[in-house]
Amino acid sequence: MASSNLPCCQLRALCLEAAREISSECAGGDVKPLSEVAGCESPLVELLGRQANIIAKDTSIDAESFTLISRRIDDLISISYSKFYAYVFKDLPVRWRVLYTDASILKFCFVFLASPLAGGSSSASPAHSPKPDDALLEQLVQPLDLAIILAGAAGNRRGRRWIEQAFCLLENISNTSQFIPSSETARKTKDGSHLSKRLKLSPSNASANIWEALASFKTTEPFTPPVKNPVRRVKKLSLESFQSYMDKPSNLDMGPEPLIITNVTDDWPARTTNPWCKPAYLLSRTLNGRRLVPVETGRSYVDEGWGQKIIPFSAFLEGYIDRSAISSSADHDSSNSKRTEGGGTAGSLHEQASIAYLAQHQLFTQLPSLRDDIRIPDYCYTAPPPPPASMFPTSEQRPPELEDPILNAWFGPPGTITPLHTDPYHNMLSQVVGRKYVRLYSHLQTPHMAARGVEDGVEMSNTSRFDVGVMEGWDEADGEDEDEGKSKAVDFGKIPFLDCILEPGDTLYVPVGWWHYVRGLSVSFSVSFWWN
Repeated sequence: MASSNLPCCQLRALCLEAAREISSECAGGDVKPLSEVAGCESPLVELLGRQANIIAKDTSIDAESFTLISRRIDDLISISYSKFYAYVFKDLPVRWRVLYTDASILKFCFVFLASPLAGGSSSASPAHSPKPDDALLEQLVQPLDLAIILAGAAGNRRGRRWIEQAFCLLENISNTSQFIPSSETARKTKDGSHLSKRLKLSPSNASANIWEALASFKTTEPFTPPVKNPVRRVKKLSLESFQSYMDKPSNLDMGPEPLIITNVTDDWPARTTNPWCKPAYLLSRTLNGRRLVPVETGRSYVDEGWGQKIIPFSAFLEGYIDRSAISSSADHDSSNSKRTEGGGTAGSLHEQASIAYLAQHQLFTQLPSLRDDIRIPDYCYTAPPPPPASMFPTSEQRPPELEDPILNAWFGPPGTITPLHTDPYHNMLSQVVGRKYVRLYSHLQTPHMAARGVEDGVEMSNTSRFDVGVMEGWDEADGEDEDEGKSKAVDFGKIPFLDCILEPGDTLYVPVGWWHYVRGLSVSFSVSFWWN
């Protein structure tokens, strides 16, 4: 069999193996206690097992049976997800997340095995598999990405490991993530013509000049705040120098202060050979934008009208980030970007004018290929000082020591705002694309920060009631009395702070307990590293 068709056969074998495993684990009563879904309601486990058994037999089925099995798997996904609402997520029993993940994997397997790619209902042979069409790719991507985003891809037997393997094979089949523009095509883009030719990506040609001539995200800044009290800026420090900086602060009560360290990310592929400033590159790492991502909609998470939704990555880029850059990206099918969960369109005039933010998302767990584009700063393996005593009054409240840093992605258009807040860990914030304004207040100013309390059952004491943009007159107040707002602004203006604008290549150290406000000035992509 030709090697070009091998991924189809490998994915077919992977799907059949998963179906057989799930069928076996959900079989008779003697086996169930050993299953990761043991403890879920027996009818649900048995229903999962029956569908897995049918799929594992790998026999042709008629259209009516296909619809019935699809509906039953969807019911399992829906019922298991409904259990999530009965718990705070950290207390959600793992078995329900595993059931959701296994049902999602089974849905993927069922759709793939019935498709022409696997020699399914259309009678195509895996040895002569056509490229998957958009509709099929979307059907395959959705259950696996939702399992990652909503259920954490739970499960030791399959879970994240299985899903990553399936996505890797799916990318090979689609060829979407394996192609980048040729140099000939790149020359044409300088003249503004549409991209049409591609060159297969391999280690030998994966260099920055391949992406060089392609469109980058816009650098336009609708508004740039003035920097009044600049954060100290230094060139890349040695590990010993940074440890000494934290150990020997100039103010013992305050502890180490924020610090901008330059040149930390100079060797990151994200800033060199695999440029995140190029929409075409990001699309190439997300199945041409078909991968789903969770985004926050609205100005900030404390504002009225703030919400969350899950949409294709291309819809996020085209609807909120930079439509002009996406429309000129190589062979991008704009139909992908117009599909959002629930059937809406991310390209409407209303949504184009609004803000969406891919914020504090563990994107690199979901997309390991992007994780390979960054490096954890060595500073995250130093021994930082403990958090201020007032931050966690009891040892039980203090977060546990992390074995490895927590990585989060922050990607959005101009105008994204993270309100004034504190984090439970020390933070290294690396700016990869675009610019951000950051304002910081010492933990010594906590009594003056007007911390929120419990709101709608959610603990918000790490977030201030002060809206920095409104207090400074950069943004309009939302329904506040004008005189009251001016009075608050006067009081707020007396509180000492530091501020800065982060440029690409800058890494900002934010000590634990320091209040910070972050505002995207242009299209911006940052990575935060929490450690303690």
